[in-house]
Amino acid sequence: MNVGVAHSEVNPNTRVMNSRGMWLTYALGVGLLHIVLLSIPFCSVPVAWTLTNIIHNLGMYVFLHAVKGTPFETPDQGRARLLTHWEQLDYGVQFTSSRKFFTISPIILICRVTNMLMLRRTAGAIPKPPKSKVYGFLRRFSVHPRTLSCHKLVLGIETSCDDTGAAVVDETGNVLGEALHSQTQVHLKTGGIVPPVAQQLHRENIQRIVEETLSACRITPSDLSAIATTIKPGLALSLGVGLSFSLQLVNQFKKPFIPIHHMEAHALTIRLTNKVEFPFLVLLISGGHCLLALVQGVSDFLLLGKSLDIAPGDMLDKVARRLSLIKHPECSTMSGGKAIEQLAKDGNRFHFTINPPMQNAKNCDFSFTGLQHITDKLITHKEKEEGIEKGQILSSAADIAAAVQHATACHLAKRTHRAILFCKQKNLLSPANAVLVVSGGVASNLYIRKALEIVANATQCTLLCPPPRLCTDNGIMIAWNGIERLRAGLGVLHDVEDIRYEPKCPLGVDISREVAEAAIKVPRLKMAL
Repeated sequence: MNVGVAHSEVNPNTRVMNSRGMWLTYALGVGLLHIVLLSIPFCSVPVAWTLTNIIHNLGMYVFLHAVKGTPFETPDQGRARLLTHWEQLDYGVQFTSSRKFFTISPIILICRVTNMLMLRRTAGAIPKPPKSKVYGFLRRFSVHPRTLSCHKLVLGIETSCDDTGAAVVDETGNVLGEALHSQTQVHLKTGGIVPPVAQQLHRENIQRIVEETLSACRITPSDLSAIATTIKPGLALSLGVGLSFSLQLVNQFKKPFIPIHHMEAHALTIRLTNKVEFPFLVLLISGGHCLLALVQGVSDFLLLGKSLDIAPGDMLDKVARRLSLIKHPECSTMSGGKAIEQLAKDGNRFHFTINPPMQNAKNCDFSFTGLQHITDKLITHKEKEEGIEKGQILSSAADIAAAVQHATACHLAKRTHRAILFCKQKNLLSPANAVLVVSGGVASNLYIRKALEIVANATQCTLLCPPPRLCTDNGIMIAWNGIERLRAGLGVLHDVEDIRYEPKCPLGVDISREVAEAAIKVPRLKMAL
C-alpha cells in the first residue's frame, strides 16, 4: 500500500514532485532569483550568490520539511495530511532520483557560494568571475537600466599624482560607476605632495577603489572591453602603482590595455559632457601642467605653448604656503589654490602692483616662477613692515592673494588670446564657431575663468569648461579617453610586455616656434573682473 494515500490511487503531490517539469521549474526558479538579486544596486556578485543560497535554503526548508498535506483539493488526503512534502516524496522510498536531485542541488549551491567567497579573498587584485560565458551574458542584460546594454565598457584608472581614481564608462558616455580617494588632507599637513607618501596611499587604496567602481556597476572584469590607465606624465612613484595594478588585471582577465596621456584625457573630457567637434583649442591649467594646444583629433594635438618652468597651480600653492593660509580659519582645510581664491574675495588687488610676466614675449608660452619670487619678496617686505615672523598671517594677506590671482589670470588670458588669433590666422579654427576649452584643476577658479570669458567674447569663441569635479584628476576622464581611443582604434594594446610609465612626456607636435615667429600682437582688453 502506498504511503500517504487513502482513497486515491495516486497521491497528486507525489506525482507533481516526481515530474521532470518540476526539476526544470526548480532550477529556473533558483536562476531567476539570482538574476533578480543581481539587479539590486548594492548587490555585488558574491553577495547575490550568498543571498540566493540563504533564500533558497529557507524556502526549501519550509516547503519540504514544514508544510504538511497536499496543495490540491481532494476529498480525503488520508495520511498525506499528516506528512511533510519530503515524507510524501516517492511514497517514502529512499534514494530515488527525485530525492537525490533535491539533496544534491543545495549542496551544489553552497559549494558555488563558498567558491565565490574564496575567489574574492585569494584571486589577486579582483575576484575571478565564473568561467561560464552564459553568466557574463546574463549580467550584461541585467534588468537594471544602467547595465541594460551591449555597449563597450572601459575601466579607467588614474594615479598620476595624489588622487586614486577609477571609473567605468560605456561608449555612449554613460558613467556606470566611479570611485575616488583624495590625498589632499594628508598633503596639506606636509605643506606639499611627498612622492613616497603619495605612492604608499595609492597602494593602500587602489584595490578598494577599483572594487567599489566595479561593484557600483555590478559587473566583473570579464565584462570589460578594455582597461585604460594613465602612464604619462606625472609622479613616477604614483604612475608606477596604477600601471602595476592595471597590468595585473590585464594579464589576469586577458583584456586589451590602453595607455593614456594624462593631458590628452583632460583635453578630451569636454567631449563627454558637451557635443564638441574637432578641431578646438584647449587650455590645460593645473598644479602640474600648463599648456595651450589645438585638438585636431583623438590623438592629434598641435602644441602652441607651455609653461617654461612651473605650473600655475603649483605657484598658487607655494604662495598660499608662504602666506601660511593653512593657519587661516577660512582656509585651513583648503588646497593652496582654493585658499588663494577664497581669501582673494575679501582682498583689494589694487593695493599691490604685481605685473603679469612675459609681457613683451610674442608667443604662447607661460612662466610662473618669476611671479612666485616677486610675491615672496612682497610677503617678506610686509612681514618686516608689520613686525611679524615668518609663519604668521599678514593683515594684508587677502590683498596679496587678490593681486597675485589677478596677475595669474591676466597672464593666462593674454597667452590664450594670442593662441586664438594665431589659429584663426592660420585657418586652424573656424572664424565663426571656434571653441575654447579650459580644463584642469585651476580651471575651477572662477576669477580666472571670468578673465578667459572676456577673451572668448572678444574673439567670438565659445568658452566651455567641464564640471568642476571633472576638472581635477579622476578616473572618469581616463575611462572616456579609453573609449575615444577604442572607437578610433588608436593605441589599443594586446601585448603589454614593453609598457613603461613616463614621468615626463610632451603632448602632440610642438609648433610653439612657429607661433613665436608669427609675432602676433594682442589687442589690449579691459579686464573688468
